[in-house]
Amino acid sequence: MNHPIRFSLFAPHNSEAAISSASFTDGQKVPMSKDHEGWFHHDVSLPDGDHAYKFHVRSKSWFFQPDEWVEFTDPRATRVSDDETQNAIVRVKNGERIVDDYVWRHDDKPLPADNTLVIYELHVADFSGGESDEHTRGRYHHVAEKLDYLCELGVNAIELMPIEEYPGANGWGYNPRHFFAPESSYGPSEALKFLIDECHGRGIRVFKDGVYNHSEQSSPLTQIDHDYWYHHDPQDAELNWGPEFNYEFHDPVLDTFPARRFIGEVLRHWVGEYHFDGLRFDAARQLDNFDAMRWLVGEAKRTAGDKPFYSVAEYLPEEASVTGVEGPVDGVWHDTFFHTMRRALCGEAPSVEELKDVIDGRRRGFVAAVNLVNYLNNHDHEHLMVELGNAGILGEEAFRRAELGAAILFTSVGIPMLWMGEEFGAAREKVMTEEKLDWTLLANPENRRLFEVHKALIQLRKSNSAFHGEDLSFFHEDAELPLL
Repeated sequence: MNHPIRFSLFAPHNSEAAISSASFTDGQKVPMSKDHEGWFHHDVSLPDGDHAYKFHVRSKSWFFQPDEWVEFTDPRATRVSDDETQNAIVRVKNGERIVDDYVWRHDDKPLPADNTLVIYELHVADFSGGESDEHTRGRYHHVAEKLDYLCELGVNAIELMPIEEYPGANGWGYNPRHFFAPESSYGPSEALKFLIDECHGRGIRVFKDGVYNHSEQSSPLTQIDHDYWYHHDPQDAELNWGPEFNYEFHDPVLDTFPARRFIGEVLRHWVGEYHFDGLRFDAARQLDNFDAMRWLVGEAKRTAGDKPFYSVAEYLPEEASVTGVEGPVDGVWHDTFFHTMRRALCGEAPSVEELKDVIDGRRRGFVAAVNLVNYLNNHDHEHLMVELGNAGILGEEAFRRAELGAAILFTSVGIPMLWMGEEFGAAREKVMTEEKLDWTLLANPENRRLFEVHKALIQLRKSNSAFHGEDLSFFHEDAELPLL
């Protein structure tokens, strides 16, 4: 039985648009009709199942010929084929468009409050997988299989590096092309939902790392009308990773901010459809618009409803004004903590005052513990063990310093975060291609001891509410005594 299904494309200032599909237009371009709000529509009767399609438009982007017909993927596609065609895939069930038919099982489980969080940042492809099957890189279900390990460690939140569909299958996701579709090389949408659901069943919140300052060069919006959603020229050539969203541009005809509108839809989709509990803004300084960030965070939190939801920004160098009552987000990545502690542990000896400043963020203008996410490492840097080795610090001494760093991390004001493998002394240099964690290290006594130290410190922090607040006093200090 066929059902009426509507396909829609927002292209308000384009003159013509069309749709094509091998299954319902015989591969031919079929014109779409335009309404007064800037949407093109095409209605077709379809049976239940998956249907591939492409959009076409007379482009207004300056790098095409005037009104040239351009073929592209639906910017709001929730699934994209993993072949060269990059077709959008729509799934129809019982006459309705759906992402999938996953049934959530653990939505009623209580989740930890923001001030009690211990975050574990991971990359789906390199965290796990490949040990026992044909896949050399990890998938969503491989991460789910490692939840017993994360529960033993004691973390109560994981942050997934970007999972929007990006070009190829060997990347970190910071070049998103399709903002509504999960990365297909990691598995189907049902597998991602199963991972999040299993986390919730174990009291673990799941955060999504999001890239909202730019997109990949061939992202669909660039093909329709580049300057409607993006800046014409890079705002900062040294920090330009692709077309930059223009959050200040206002369309007076439709009374809308196109970039804000699109990314707002993106956030509502991921929070509503996938039940994420938090959001990280990558390279937030490049967004350069607190009003837009505040509105976007509000959209995400309204979608989350009564569930706890935490927003954090990578804003370098970090500023207290990004957080708090007036700031657009709950917290920032505390990069000064990282750099100060890395210097201390690798032998460069910051001053006592510098150490006090990062251990107690109130000294730098931050108000609440949730305003700061502290870390000894994240995906942008080499593992501590690599840097210790580069400094000539090896063996037992390196592990001793790693334990000291962990002790300071978990007893400082703020939310602690681990980069995958840091808890057991991962020591491979960072690469952005395939580089799975070396889990065999846990069989070594010194690596296992480091894991056990992290486990004990996390348990101490979670069981003692004193570590969840802002009250901290330095009762003794000796500026002449070296840290190590």
